[in-house]
Amino acid sequence: LPMAFREMSARRHIGLQQLSSLALAGRTLLGPMKSCKFIVDESTNQSTLICSAVRLIESLDLTSAAGQLLNETIQAQNKEFKTGMSTLLFLIGAWSNAVLECLQQNVPVSAIVSVMSEGLNSCCEKVQCLQISIHDVNKEVCSCSARPNAFKSGTSQIECDSLLNPQSFLYVPKDISAPEEVIPRNSCSYQDDYSNFNKRLLSPLVGFGEIASLVIKPAGEKSTPTISGSGIIKTSCNKPKLTHSRYFSTLGKSHFSSQQGSFQGYLSGSSADPCECYGLKHLAMALSHGNQTSVKLLQSIVAYQQEIAECSSSFQFNIAEIVTCCLLGLPESYSSVSPGFVTLVSPEQATVIKCFEDKLLRILLMDGDLTEQYRHLGFNRPRNVRTIMEHPSLLEGRAGDLWLSSMLDILISFEVNLVLVKGNVCENLMERCIANSILVIGSVTRDVLFAFGEVTGAQSVTYLTQLNASCVGSGAQVGLWKACDGRAMDLGELVPVSIKVQGMPLLTAVLTTTVASKMQLIEDQFWNSAYRLHHALSDKKVFLGGGAVELLCLSHIQTLAEKPLQPANKNAVEEFHNPWPTASATEYKSVVLQALASGWKRYLSVVMCNTAKAASEWEACTSVDHHLKKAAECGSPSAYILKEFRKGDLLRGGSGPFADHGEDVKVYDNVAAKTEAWRRALDLVLLVLQTDAEIITGPQRNQLLNSQVSSEFMFL
Repeated sequence: LPMAFREMSARRHIGLQQLSSLALAGRTLLGPMKSCKFIVDESTNQSTLICSAVRLIESLDLTSAAGQLLNETIQAQNKEFKTGMSTLLFLIGAWSNAVLECLQQNVPVSAIVSVMSEGLNSCCEKVQCLQISIHDVNKEVCSCSARPNAFKSGTSQIECDSLLNPQSFLYVPKDISAPEEVIPRNSCSYQDDYSNFNKRLLSPLVGFGEIASLVIKPAGEKSTPTISGSGIIKTSCNKPKLTHSRYFSTLGKSHFSSQQGSFQGYLSGSSADPCECYGLKHLAMALSHGNQTSVKLLQSIVAYQQEIAECSSSFQFNIAEIVTCCLLGLPESYSSVSPGFVTLVSPEQATVIKCFEDKLLRILLMDGDLTEQYRHLGFNRPRNVRTIMEHPSLLEGRAGDLWLSSMLDILISFEVNLVLVKGNVCENLMERCIANSILVIGSVTRDVLFAFGEVTGAQSVTYLTQLNASCVGSGAQVGLWKACDGRAMDLGELVPVSIKVQGMPLLTAVLTTTVASKMQLIEDQFWNSAYRLHHALSDKKVFLGGGAVELLCLSHIQTLAEKPLQPANKNAVEEFHNPWPTASATEYKSVVLQALASGWKRYLSVVMCNTAKAASEWEACTSVDHHLKKAAECGSPSAYILKEFRKGDLLRGGSGPFADHGEDVKVYDNVAAKTEAWRRALDLVLLVLQTDAEIITGPQRNQLLNSQVSSEFMFL
């Protein structure tokens, strides 16, 4: 009979088996050295290259209930954090297998749910000791000995003395398309920002990490041992004294706020701390996990926003002020960051732009569709009106011509040159606008509309009939986007254009590639790196990376499993049904915790194999066991892991995300994103487990009623 019920248990938990199979497809997406996958559409034979769990799940045919739940869980993680989806997907598969093994050993469902939940909660509390504040990251990076040579190459190498010296100028590295420049601190014209920015900072992607730290020389000032407002007192090169940070200020002169997707730290002085700006660049690289192209662009964005902070006396990393533009047909070395809004238009629209060069344009913003049929959300149709035709063709009747003519007359009467529309644009109206030298661009995001409204004075309208003089802004400049070598690009069907306004903080990351199937991959990698930095600043802390957190979880769970059996939670014990006495929870505790730990062990071994730190999973598991043994002998696993992390020997092999640069660059992880991925993974597995337990297929009713596990079933 036990064997029969074991077979029955395996058959009825189909959901867990489906989760395990689906998660197996994302095994190679785990870790910093991901293996990309080609997804082929059988209906069109078109393929795309993916390297994220989100794109993988979107491409799969998920018809089962478990597959739908998996998709919703991945999408929820992506919507909130934009990172951690690969970890989430893998742990769902690993813990599904672990739960199935527990069921094979006749462990009650209630015991699995209770013990695994408590074990994960205990892990989340334990790993708090491996968190490091952004303040400490900046303080560590500020010392000369902690600065990696990856940031020092060629002309971008700046000695520690000059970095902390207030007599220095703002030095910008020499790139292949522009000469070296020095900029006095008081030259804070936004016009200069846009005319010189591409030449000075946003060059093509040169050496890794060659983004200059900002060093300020106030004109006419004498050398002093203190940088005003920075909180750094220079005593010697190797011993800078950090008195306070903009993230954690005990003097009440700075504060942290996170609003509308932005991180903003207000500095107490008139200039931002160059050491902390350097720290942010280092943090961006440490969080990128080896994604070199994205981190170079992100470092350029940080450098530009820091430069703007010199004029506004505050520094902010606002992810809402960053957009992307994908250009297919250019080499990846042409990827760069451009001030303003870069987008793609048709060749016909590009002819209008050539007439606008070096002119200030009047701009209109619309937060809906620019079509005759468009009605805003919540619109109530008039009563007692019979609808004859919902969408009449504009070419068949005079009514359509009247609408086109009236809309065009409104734009001409207010002398509008540029219209940015959030939604779709009527093609016929677009043609008439082109004929009258009016540029209309559709599918513009709300953040971009907001950015233009802030600096031009334009107010968004829903319909053109609402337009009045106060809604029209001014000061916009439009031109063809130019690559790093100064050439305007014409990609055939679409032409990249740049729209700028003096003083607008909006930045566009222009992503280029010659491989169409790789475009989505490059964009996903950029946003992943950007949101990693954003969440790190929002959390004000990061985890030690490189497997440190998972190794501590594994060590902690194994320690709990080896402890004498005793109820960990009275409430959890009370939840067990009558047929399962209190002893059941503790009786199976060791088995369930070992199953939970197996998920962490598989995670670490697969990451090591994917990064070529181990030739096989067996070798990786041996290495993990070696570290676990030494951590136990040390007496304090967290202290051992921290020591090995500082040495760079933790789960380290012959390669890694920064191995090409010969540097021991520390790797960090996001706190909230990682822990939430753990919780979501276990919650989904336990949800499917409990749902499957209530669905009975196969065995006869009388057999179950007479068995010892009859209380687990609900008969419908």
